[in-house]
Amino acid sequence: MIHKVEGIVIRTTDYGESNKIVTLFTRELGKIGVMSRGAKKPKNRFSAASQLFMYGTFVFQRGSGLGQLNQADITNSFREVRNDLFLASYGSYIVELTDKLTEESQRNPFLFELLYQTLHYLDEGIDPEVLLRIYELKMLAVAGIKPELDQCVSCGSQELPIAFSIRHAGFLCRSCLYKDERAFKLSSHAARLLRLFYYIDLTRLGQISLKKETKQELEKVISAYYDEYSGLRLKSKRFLEQMQRMGFD
Repeated sequence: MIHKVEGIVIRTTDYGESNKIVTLFTRELGKIGVMSRGAKKPKNRFSAASQLFMYGTFVFQRGSGLGQLNQADITNSFREVRNDLFLASYGSYIVELTDKLTEESQRNPFLFELLYQTLHYLDEGIDPEVLLRIYELKMLAVAGIKPELDQCVSCGSQELPIAFSIRHAGFLCRSCLYKDERAFKLSSHAARLLRLFYYIDLTRLGQISLKKETKQELEKVISAYYDEYSGLRLKSKRFLEQMQRMGFD
């Protein structure tokens, strides 16, 4: 059967001397893998289309096993992301997170739009840390590990939370703070942003400027939560952290 899909390359794996297995996240079929024959050869017609982050229309033929790429028309290569090591490290984390938290052939048009819009904004120069925190928060629902962000996880209070509990998976109000001595204390701004970033419509995102301290608050909470509940250990995240320590942020 021949399929025509709108997709983004989220992983590539060398196969044999000249081929690549290309993992696409598609609007129509979710995550799929296709064989891109000869893609490792520079002059091959699939060489450019078989690179990470490529977005476009892909035509492939699939029977019972791995599909075979027949045609690829690239609409956006996200050139700034690919040509900037710093931005590429963020992009690599985003696509690896997508790959690890999704199953094969599980259609999710919402996630496809989120992935495309995030890479687009990254390419346009929107703050990569802000984009990554939004993406990480939204992916928690995809992974089935969304924390309680609407009220106190213990008593249900609607007052502004003052902490986030990894143990109890959600916000804690002032009255319930004693229930987790290891809860992350939050500024009111960071607490609002955790909730906002989870619910925000990314297509309506404007320029957001955050203080370094606020970014650090968000990163610590989200990273600790992923460590506790996702079981992921991503190479791209370790590389990104190394880049940040070297002063590339």
